[in-house]
Amino acid sequence: MSVGNGTYLDRIIAEHRVRALADQRSVEQLFAEAVLLPETRGFRSSLSQPALSVIAEIKRRSPSKGDLFVDLNPAVLAREYATGGAACISVLTDEANFGGSQADLEMARAAVKLPVLRKDFTVHERDVLDARLMGADAVLLIVAALSKQELERFFSLSGELGLDALVETHDEAELETALEIGAELIGVNQRNLITFEVDHERAARMAELIPDDVIAVAESGVRGPADAATLRQAGYAAILVGETLVTSGDATAAVAALREAV
Repeated sequence: MSVGNGTYLDRIIAEHRVRALADQRSVEQLFAEAVLLPETRGFRSSLSQPALSVIAEIKRRSPSKGDLFVDLNPAVLAREYATGGAACISVLTDEANFGGSQADLEMARAAVKLPVLRKDFTVHERDVLDARLMGADAVLLIVAALSKQELERFFSLSGELGLDALVETHDEAELETALEIGAELIGVNQRNLITFEVDHERAARMAELIPDDVIAVAESGVRGPADAATLRQAGYAAILVGETLVTSGDATAAVAALREAV
């Protein structure tokens, strides 16, 4: 589904860029605070295991589906995910479009020992710094939302801060860009940015192009164990799953079923 003359992503990124321009906080001061924090938990290393890894997402709503689990308790859900065998947690912190918040991330991370991804729309260095300051272990960088120069800067800054960067791609050209900047953790989003429909063939097609030393993560549209098994067979080390888990009614069992599908 498109919005006006652009996609959902175009609109959301435009909103975030407007907020970034209005943010007058000192990047240097934020950096000075961030480098004093304890080491992160190792998001990428937690996905380096023989079995399929599940990145379980805490997601209240989405622009395409509306409310999913608005009244969820991030701490309770994070613990349920951990009990089910999730390797990592992803937390939406975008409030306007996904109903998330910094508090959601902080509560989830405090409840478990798993690494946590800040799932948001990074458009400025402050976004990377904020991720580290709120306790995230990894940050999302969306190739489609950034110039190559921005992508390179934010990727480099993530490394300086000890954050793993999940670099999200949607097609072969974006994958090439991600590899050019040295990404070692690459997501393939199966969702079409224009129609917002899920293309299950995309992940399988792109998996063949991802080098063996790069951890490949399939994102969006994982409906259950059958999809998980297909993605594992295609070569993915991990899957990032939100809607299927938060609407399952039994998050622990749902995570376990995904892990056991292969």
